[in-house]
Amino acid sequence: MTDLKDIYIDLHRHPELAGQEERTAGIVAADLTETGYEVIEHIGGHGVVGILRNNDGPVVWLRADMDALPVAENTGLDYASTAHAVDADGETVPVMHACGHDMHVTALIGAARDLAANRDDWSGTVVTVFQPAEENLSGARAMIADDLLDRVPRPDVVLGQHVAPGPAGMVFYKPGPILAASDALEITLFGKGGHGSRPETTVDPVVMAASTIMRLQTIVSREVAAGDQAVVTIGVVEAGTKNNIIPETATLKMSVRTYDPDVRDSVLASITRIVNAEAQAAGAERMPEITTLYGAPATVNDDDATAKVVASWTERLGPIALPVPPGTGSEDFGVFGRAAGVPSVYWFLGGADPKLFAPPAELMKVLAELPSNHSAEYAPVIEPTITVGAKALVAAAKAWLG
Repeated sequence: MTDLKDIYIDLHRHPELAGQEERTAGIVAADLTETGYEVIEHIGGHGVVGILRNNDGPVVWLRADMDALPVAENTGLDYASTAHAVDADGETVPVMHACGHDMHVTALIGAARDLAANRDDWSGTVVTVFQPAEENLSGARAMIADDLLDRVPRPDVVLGQHVAPGPAGMVFYKPGPILAASDALEITLFGKGGHGSRPETTVDPVVMAASTIMRLQTIVSREVAAGDQAVVTIGVVEAGTKNNIIPETATLKMSVRTYDPDVRDSVLASITRIVNAEAQAAGAERMPEITTLYGAPATVNDDDATAKVVASWTERLGPIALPVPPGTGSEDFGVFGRAAGVPSVYWFLGGADPKLFAPPAELMKVLAELPSNHSAEYAPVIEPTITVGAKALVAAAKAWLG
């Protein structure tokens, strides 16, 4: 069988955008088949599932995401990506595994091989879920919508991990919310265009957009309680074509991050209220359009299931686990556990050179200087990341499979 390091390098050299993971899915399916898994392909797009039944016992799902990002790699690695692809908007863009999904795939392939080779150590059913389109938060829902829960054994628990710039050889966990819910919104403000010299004949959507942007900042500062958490970011403002033309419309694109479902509902309701009120205050004849581009719930780890995973790591791998505070990044991993009505556990896998963290180095200072996920310079060290990533998945699964 192909060495895991070679699989990782190959995947890193050949990244594929969300929804385009055909080559990656083929590599996964071929390896699972050779390992002895029952394989189902093309679930929710390029999703691949492997099923390994080993006597009676619980059903454990292990999940990895496969897609890459439209980023031009700048790592200087001899296996750096030079790939380009046409994105969903028809634009040709560079492509890179800037978030480490190539490592996720490789580690899960390693875990699948380990479990298949050591069936005397456990009893139950393993389902490996290789998910497409995580970066646009659509892949998990697409797999569920494609009857995933009816096509494979239903889980007792769903487990997953994400590589991050912590020291390789360690894993990092948190009971409860570990990643935020994400909502991406597009807001179109409608004004009345005209000549820049005669603003009195217009309803200026640029001014409307400016007022809306400033008012939206008050949601977190004045409407979210100090003990709660939320982030409201406007990342795109588009309006106009020429300096002396007042345009007909202005567009805002924004990101909302929350942990608590009630806070999420409240923030989204406040956005709608403010956007409509600013349009009315400006005298707009047409109310704005608010479109949800994509979204995912918070990633929330079940307390008891997390304790079982940590205990299994400690028993089988030693003291490799450290607790961490929640992150404001987002994932659609939680969709699987919610849809199945079972607990899930998600953790971070260290992927940075552990030598960088050796005393007297300070952890937070080192982390602040390292390239983060989604950076053009981000790439985990190959080892011990692959080995620990595979072992962490296996040990977590055996907390149920025994």
